[in-house]
Amino acid sequence: MIDESSVVLASAVRLTVPLAFAACGEYIAERAGTINISVEAMMLGGAFSAVLGATVTGSAATGLLFGMAAGLLVGFVHAQFSHRLGVNTYVVGLVLSALVLGLTSFLLDSVDLDKNQQVGAVDIPFLSDLPLLGPVLFSHRWPVYLLVALVPFVWWLVQRSRFGLELRAAGENPRSADVTGIDVRKRRRQALLICGLLSGLGGAYLAVGEVGMFNQNMTAGRGFVVIAAVIFGGWTLRGTLTGCLVFGAADAMRLALPALGLQLNAQLLIAAPYVLALLAMMFFAKSHRAPGALGRPFVRGTV
Repeated sequence: MIDESSVVLASAVRLTVPLAFAACGEYIAERAGTINISVEAMMLGGAFSAVLGATVTGSAATGLLFGMAAGLLVGFVHAQFSHRLGVNTYVVGLVLSALVLGLTSFLLDSVDLDKNQQVGAVDIPFLSDLPLLGPVLFSHRWPVYLLVALVPFVWWLVQRSRFGLELRAAGENPRSADVTGIDVRKRRRQALLICGLLSGLGGAYLAVGEVGMFNQNMTAGRGFVVIAAVIFGGWTLRGTLTGCLVFGAADAMRLALPALGLQLNAQLLIAAPYVLALLAMMFFAKSHRAPGALGRPFVRGTV
């Protein structure tokens, strides 16, 4: 029983990791005032590019860098259209998501990608041998530990640094921020670039950290779950990561139920984690206040 529990819990942690990377980026983007619908495109592009990079270089670790670069590119395009050219950010996000889905599907049929590229696992001495906790917390691939270091850095960046102060000002009251000399649109573009970098890493980890290959539409809506997690978490980092863990645990249970001999409708099992994310967003969104200017475009000189 302990072994089965540790397997399910370890799976929950692993499935949370790609969401958490992307959620850190989405959290930054939304605190700056942008609802980044293109996070799905960033993750999917990152996943494909990671496997492509691993195939070309023979290194899954290098593939992660390719994935981050792809996410950064999507973030750059979104930032330019939304916060330089003034195109509706929701339209840009949806177009990018559809574009990346179509492009990766086409390239998947055109390029011969490796199917056994994964980053290395790291077992922490002594701790990984602990019953139950060892496999759950101390026996993972190394990007998981990178995430552990990333989380406090993201918190510090948003809550304690001058950059984070200006970022939050751009999301709360861009008019006042502009009066004080903060370049609101620049800060929002920078937030999208950071989001692209981290979301690309999340998608890349899903591909070369967990699956070891690329499948068509392999992110399967996880980018939208990330947006739901930020709302579920009340635009706080701790709450956002909790939302990711809830979804990761639900996904792990979905995978574990058939192995435990429980026969349920396959489509229902696939939908269950997403339904849970939707319900969580419905119940918790009203209890928190979003950034004051979230989703509202800023044009300097207008009232």
